[in-house]
Amino acid sequence: MSIPAPVTDLYTVSVKPEWIDHNDHMNVAYYTLAFDLLIDEWHEYLGLGPAYRKQAGVTTMAAECHIIYARELRVGDPLTFTSMLLDHDEKRIHYYHEMFHGTEGYLAATYEQVTLHMNTEQRRVAPMAPALFDRLAAIKKSHDTLPRPKAVGRVMGVKAGRPL
Repeated sequence: MSIPAPVTDLYTVSVKPEWIDHNDHMNVAYYTLAFDLLIDEWHEYLGLGPAYRKQAGVTTMAAECHIIYARELRVGDPLTFTSMLLDHDEKRIHYYHEMFHGTEGYLAATYEQVTLHMNTEQRRVAPMAPALFDRLAAIKKSHDTLPRPKAVGRVMGVKAGRPL
């Protein structure tokens, strides 16, 4: 099986009028929404889609996420995304996404997240099925060929002399 590195073409959308704020650009909440809609497709690609979740009695829940807003987006702007699996163990998945302007090609935002694999009945973190773990291992092996994005693991703060 050929695994693209990074994964592209999982999801596209255009900035909707209701996503625009008083600054006449896309509001921060809608960056999160756009990434969350992408993550639904990303989880399906990984093997964590609705069929797996129902059959295994599991779900995923976000443990931590970081968004970097690189450039503004305006109403009607088309969006494309790339996705990269950074790491995983039997109960956690660490991934990274980039959002691009679909025609101009500039990076608009990045999104890094750690997701927990949860048992829905116990509401506790639980090990994933071996077949899912093996699929993630294959994807990670492919994605390990990519350079690690500079935004991954970035610490937030204000430091004198640091350029914006």
